Amino acid sequence: MNAHRLFSLRPNLPRPSISEMVLWITGALPLAFLALLVATLLTIVPARASDIACHGENLLVTMEKENPEELAAIRAEAAKVANGQGIFWKIEKQGLKPSYLLGTMHVTDPRVLTMPKGAREATAAADVVVIESDEILDEKKAAASLLMHPELTMFTDGKSVKDHLDAADLEKLESGLRQRGLALGAVAKMKPWILASFVALPACEMSRKAAGASFLDKQIAEDAVKAGKPVAGLESLVEQLEAMADLPVDFHFKALIETIELGDKMEDVIETMTELYLAGEIGMTMPMLKTVAPSPGEEDESAYAAFESRIVRDRNLVMADGSKPHLEKGNAFIAVGALHLPGEEGLVELIRRQGYTVTRVDG
Repeated sequence: MNAHRLFSLRPNLPRPSISEMVLWITGALPLAFLALLVATLLTIVPARASDIACHGENLLVTMEKENPEELAAIRAEAAKVANGQGIFWKIEKQGLKPSYLLGTMHVTDPRVLTMPKGAREATAAADVVVIESDEILDEKKAAASLLMHPELTMFTDGKSVKDHLDAADLEKLESGLRQRGLALGAVAKMKPWILASFVALPACEMSRKAAGASFLDKQIAEDAVKAGKPVAGLESLVEQLEAMADLPVDFHFKALIETIELGDKMEDVIETMTELYLAGEIGMTMPMLKTVAPSPGEEDESAYAAFESRIVRDRNLVMADGSKPHLEKGNAFIAVGALHLPGEEGLVELIRRQGYTVTRVDG
């Protein structure tokens, strides 16, 4: 099974570029939490942690005016994505109370925190709330778990980023970090996926998180704790980072440089992803990214294979298996990144294969 089946794309379409994959990761992992957590661990001050407004624009609005044919092609491709519409789903099986599945976006944007109609009520009525990692509730615990695995965040072999990049890319990295208030010398020992967590999200998002705002998954978990409900996790943060570490290191460095090259356009990308999320148009995310992400030259087949297996398919299977005992009891509320929901190997379809009826609620 490959990632094109995951997103229900035709096999003769071009494979996603590395930059598209890293933007997928941006949407699928709580990078804002990771960036702030690592900054705390390594005594790094997050870039521009004051109150900064977001200024991103929806790229599809401009495309509709300037290139409607391209937008039509994106919509046509998205229409082929299984379960590509909807972020809130009802899970039913005879003899059990219904459970619910919410696709989240790991950001602090107030529009996202509102949640679709009925989701807050379903959370309040649930017997258990299940999220990707319950460690996000305790930053000290999360930091301690990362300290036990320094190889997941730092080069421990005496090397640094300078040993993996040529002079031109090193200059791009140094310039990009400088714009975000980070000095290359202070972070040169960091693994590229950690550096990416600092550059993949706009300053406004990092600013809100630095000020103490919770992203959606964390808010859901915190509300459950306040209500006296048990909160369960499907993965640990270490497991998430191990999945990243299993990808070829050259993939991560290339993805890091390509993300930096997006520059200020990253705010527009995140805004576009956010508005697609709010509209429930999750299936349009990858087709949209293919139009905005740089695609220089031929992509590495081994990196692509590792991405589709380790970051997408494996994690979806882990989430489906971890959800199983909670679904078997009924009345569970499960919240995971929305990009894990669509496709033939997405969580909606995997739960159906367990014998449940899964229907969209928010549409």
